[in-house]
Amino acid sequence: MNQYIKYCLIGTLAIATSCSKNFSDPSGPSSDQAYSTPAAIADVVVGLQAYYVKDRTGLLYNSVTAGSILTGETFVTNTGNVDEAQLQTGGVAVLNTNSVINQLWNTSNKIIYESNRVLATTPKVITDAGFASGVIAYASLYKAWAIGTQAAFFEQVPDTSGFPGPNTPPVTFISGQAGYRKAVGVLDNAINTITATPIGSNFTPYVPAGVNILNSLYALKARYALCAGDYDVALAAADKASLTVKSTLNFNDQVNNPIFFLVAATSNIYQATDSTMGLPVGFRPENADQRLPFYLLRNPTSSLKWGIKGFWTSTTAQIPVYLPGEMTLIKAECYARKGDVLNGLIELNKVVTKQPSGDIYGVGAGLPAIAGVASPAALLDSIYKHRRIELYLAGQELEDSRRFGRPASERKRTYFPYPLVERNDNANTPADPAQ
Repeated sequence: MNQYIKYCLIGTLAIATSCSKNFSDPSGPSSDQAYSTPAAIADVVVGLQAYYVKDRTGLLYNSVTAGSILTGETFVTNTGNVDEAQLQTGGVAVLNTNSVINQLWNTSNKIIYESNRVLATTPKVITDAGFASGVIAYASLYKAWAIGTQAAFFEQVPDTSGFPGPNTPPVTFISGQAGYRKAVGVLDNAINTITATPIGSNFTPYVPAGVNILNSLYALKARYALCAGDYDVALAAADKASLTVKSTLNFNDQVNNPIFFLVAATSNIYQATDSTMGLPVGFRPENADQRLPFYLLRNPTSSLKWGIKGFWTSTTAQIPVYLPGEMTLIKAECYARKGDVLNGLIELNKVVTKQPSGDIYGVGAGLPAIAGVASPAALLDSIYKHRRIELYLAGQELEDSRRFGRPASERKRTYFPYPLVERNDNANTPADPAQ
């Protein structure tokens, strides 16, 4: 049986309520058993993807849901889904008991905790350097992804570097920007590890089909270095993430594409707002933009006029870890923020003029090149527009809205409040942001 499927089916450790808690499950294997052999550690590592993608508790569902509803890309179709409906109302209506908030927080903490444990145990248990290299790289990929996901939605994030024991004090917090830098450091360590010692062929069978580890490490490094404001680092990393090799989250009959299964297939939670993609006047897609029919389904005879397409068309539809267009837009933004309008516009126009047939996933605008951009500010406006269209439902909308200085009126909240369970258990929890 595929290791990823096996892990998803059997489960292991329960998600805890706060980042100061131990994660344990008396019905599962003991901690020593889970980390006692290379194969056992590899099983834990592979299971990190399950926590990211699986069902309504995974980071994938909750980051896409939160990002899209808060920025108006989607709207709640059934207000009986109280937690999603709170996000649509926004402001003080979003409670710190909200399940979307709690899952973003708890599942991120769970992935970080398990990754830290793997990274600490691997040198003690795994003697094969190539196998250890694969374990470190894969654990680091998901640790960084979890840190970056938390930083996208919370003003401050836990400053965890190890894993808690029974007498460990509650963790302290760092800014979201420091969290992004921490994620970059984790990715750098992984890249350096597999550069020094390539991933062994004996670890490769454990890697879920679809995931290209090295390209994913570079892509996430570019993403989070950009969010941290480290533009030279982001540029260099984006240059190294392949635009022609896929890296995807794959699904099967046991582990479904959660956005299709929970959202697109039923329209019972939320759906696409309309062809504006939630963008204000001046930033909306042109009618000729070929990304519109890629991402959206027009339903003229339905009460819901627009539906979600893109990477959410079946239970087994693959979801990219990153899009080639994201890497190009990162380069464009880095140049723009460094004052280099010429090179920034060159990179932006690669996305604007790209035909669907020229993209490995079929994402292409197919529009005429943009001309006459005279200032970094004007270029950044165009980059923001095309990020929001190119990366539709990518879970990055809220971070983009903040980073580009968009008016608060364009989003339902700027940051989430901290979960009540964290506040009750951890005296170091920061004050909730006003909005």
